[in-house]
Amino acid sequence: MAQSDTVTRILDTAEVLFAERGFAETSLRNITSKARVNLAAVNYHFGSKKALIQAVFARYLDPFSQRFHEALDELHARYGDDEIPLEVLLETMATTVLTVPAERNSLKVFMRLLGLAYSQAQGHLRRYIQEQYGDVFTRFVELVRRATPGLPDAERFWRLHFMLGTVIFTLSGLDALRDIAAKEYNEQVSVRDLVRRLRPVVVSAMNAPLPPALEEAHHDHAHSG
Repeated sequence: MAQSDTVTRILDTAEVLFAERGFAETSLRNITSKARVNLAAVNYHFGSKKALIQAVFARYLDPFSQRFHEALDELHARYGDDEIPLEVLLETMATTVLTVPAERNSLKVFMRLLGLAYSQAQGHLRRYIQEQYGDVFTRFVELVRRATPGLPDAERFWRLHFMLGTVIFTLSGLDALRDIAAKEYNEQVSVRDLVRRLRPVVVSAMNAPLPPALEEAHHDHAHSG
C-alpha cells in the first residue's frame, strides 16, 4: 500500500507541475520536493524523467483508449456497414474525452498535457503515444475519412488538427473563459453546455468548402486519376 501511495503522489504532483510549467521547465527535484519524496523513490519507481512523463500520459490515455475503442465498437454495431456521420463521431470522441478525466485529476490538466504533447513533445513522447495509442486514433481518422469523402487527405489532416487545437485551447482555459462569460454575459456554463456549443462549430469547420486553389487542385487530381 505504501508503495502505491508513493507512486500516486509522484504522478499526481508531476502531472500538475508538467501542466503548469511544461516538461523541460519541470525538474525531477521540483517534483520530489513538492511530492515530499526523495529522488531515489522516483528513480526506483520510474527509472527516468522520460518514463515518468510517459506514465503521466498513460494514466489518462490508457482508460481513454479503452473507452474510445468500446465507443467505436458500439457505433459499428449500430451503423453496420453504413457511414457513421461526422457529427456522431465527434460527439463520441467528446463524450469519451469528458468521461475519463472525471476519474483522474481534471479536464484542464488533461487538456494542457495534450497541448504540451503537441507543442513541447520530445521525440520519445510522440513515439510512445504512437506506439501505445496509435491504433485507436488511426481507427477514428479512418472513420472521419469515410465521413468526409470530399476532403483531400492532407486537408483532412490539417482540419483535424485545427479542431483539436480549438478543443484543447477552449477546455484547458475553461476557468478563465467561464469567468469571462459570467462577468460579461451573465452566463453560467457547464462543460457539457460548452461541448454542445463547440460541436456545430467543429463540424462546420470539418465540412467547410475547400479554399479555391485547393478545390481546383483537388478537382484536377480527381479527374486525372
